[in-house]
Amino acid sequence: MIQMIWSKLSNKLFLAMLFIVICLNTNAQNTFQDYKKAYPDYNEIVLLDFQSYDISIEDKKLKIIQNSNFESMILTENGIHNNQESFTYSELVKLIDYEAFSVVNNNGKEKKIKVTQSTEKQSSQSSVFHDDVKQRQLSFPNLEAGSKKVYHYSREFIDPYLLHKFIFSGGIPIKNASFEVITDKSINIGYKIFNDPNNKIEFTRKEKKDKIIYTWTLKDVKPIKFESNDPGYLHIAPHIDIFIKDYQIGDKKISILGDVEDLHKYYTGFVKNLNKKECIDLKKIAQEITKDKATEEEKVKSIFYWVKNNIKYIAFESGYDGFIPREAELVFERKFGDCKDMANIIVSMSKYANIENVNLCWIGTREIPYSYTELPTPAVDNHMIAAYKKDDTYIYLDATDKETRFGLPTSFIQGKEALINTPNGYTIQKVPQIDAEQNKVNDYVQLQIKDNKLKGNAKIDFHGFNRSSIIMEIGDTSGKTRMEIIKNIVLKGNNKFILNTYTEENLSDRDLPYIINYNFELDNYIIQLEKEIYINPFLTKTFEKNPIQKDRESSYDFEILSQFNRIYEFEIPVNYSIKYKPKNYTIDNELMQSSCNFEVKNNKLIVTHKLQLKKAIITKPEFELWDETIKKLKTYLLIVVAQQKPKWKN
Repeated sequence: MIQMIWSKLSNKLFLAMLFIVICLNTNAQNTFQDYKKAYPDYNEIVLLDFQSYDISIEDKKLKIIQNSNFESMILTENGIHNNQESFTYSELVKLIDYEAFSVVNNNGKEKKIKVTQSTEKQSSQSSVFHDDVKQRQLSFPNLEAGSKKVYHYSREFIDPYLLHKFIFSGGIPIKNASFEVITDKSINIGYKIFNDPNNKIEFTRKEKKDKIIYTWTLKDVKPIKFESNDPGYLHIAPHIDIFIKDYQIGDKKISILGDVEDLHKYYTGFVKNLNKKECIDLKKIAQEITKDKATEEEKVKSIFYWVKNNIKYIAFESGYDGFIPREAELVFERKFGDCKDMANIIVSMSKYANIENVNLCWIGTREIPYSYTELPTPAVDNHMIAAYKKDDTYIYLDATDKETRFGLPTSFIQGKEALINTPNGYTIQKVPQIDAEQNKVNDYVQLQIKDNKLKGNAKIDFHGFNRSSIIMEIGDTSGKTRMEIIKNIVLKGNNKFILNTYTEENLSDRDLPYIINYNFELDNYIIQLEKEIYINPFLTKTFEKNPIQKDRESSYDFEILSQFNRIYEFEIPVNYSIKYKPKNYTIDNELMQSSCNFEVKNNKLIVTHKLQLKKAIITKPEFELWDETIKKLKTYLLIVVAQQKPKWKN
């Protein structure tokens, strides 16, 4: 019987079906009540998440078919509301077929009810990003506690370089997560497992006739805990990336992906024929904006800022458009483009200005945890920029962030490896983490006590990434909306803070700090009892709202290093003197440095406070030290007491 089936079906389909039958039989041994008892805190459980690749050679070419099978059980009435599932496909990953149905209890027997409500929509749409990835959304009918959602789909991968990863976990528990690769014996694959420190993912390799079957299985998978400020899903979830190294046809061995050399060769196929035709108008602009610049660096800077000011970031990706930059002439005519387009026009304009050492480079954002050496595949990258080599260092030119100044990378590529295309090949360079000093915030506040209120005149300036993030937060708002945003940025003390007026400086000059001059009043902040005034001199409590919960699982990611310098000058009221001021303090550990100095001078209490974050990512072993540091900071938030001077009688 098996032999008859084998003759009619491909190896892939047979093994996938056999695997599903085994899993379904295993699941059948457990009843709804068993699962409900085992998972009392969940509305649903995934019984099976299975995915397979069948990679074979047909007509001297690779043929790659992926099959995915999913089955879940509803455990509670609340779980019924989660009646939708979805999958994606595109020009490069074509949908072959799919099937979906609900399994409900019908007088003690299981009954299948086919999904008839199915819609196709764009997978991701925003004001700046559009692609050709489609999402098939399935609505499962007649769900109730104890019923199941079951679906299957098949896709064909057109490009052997672009296989997808398999993630063994999700937001709900999974009984059985399994990934399988079936290949001809003449096909050589590679793989890399991430986030499985205890080696719980079971691996088997079997040979059957002319096939090799690789299987990775993880059972009883706990759900991923989604937490704020985590470093990204791929840093946490156990998953596997596979790739095809090479395959043999006759005596000929054909390489796909084995090392960075192969990856670079694949990438350069997309860019080697760019900008062969000269764009006269773009060349004229490039030469015009650089003609009076004294140095090459100043020329590159002027080109970089011109692109930021004149080319709008909008990503339209379809098929290989996600990999191939558009011609610089087209980007110039349209006045918009994606990251690749912006990088390409920077390189093209640099060439027109006779600057040869500005080149394209591929890079992954910080949410991607891989390096080129551990995973030399396109999975390591999701972004493209330009890089300018100045002497022995590189300046990274990412025009997608309009506000970041020349000399700084964008914050989301800090610490990442960049694969830089060079005239003689490539080089891998690591983007630096920008130090806290370059991202400093200086806040200078002069304060008086009038009418039992605290009134202040202040100036705050933002540098580096703090500058660009604040300006992006404000955007092009105006009127009351802008004032409300500014108020939240400069807020002091408590919710009784009133922003009276403000002015802004250097809003459009990226090379200078963004400055807000403002005056305010603050009610219900000082305490006046008889002849004494009590006041907390720390009007801004940085990181007070950032304690890390003890049950947190993932690292806490601040993204950037920051330094906060604050000077508060409290004018002591007439006929008052300082009775008590806190002691100066210094905290210095591997996570944070903070110091504060209290000085009475010229009838003023001057509080000089400095706080510097030393690590952008706080890991789990460091949570205790972080919380101890925050608690210690709070103990220094002591009250200043001003006492009325006695009136001497003659």
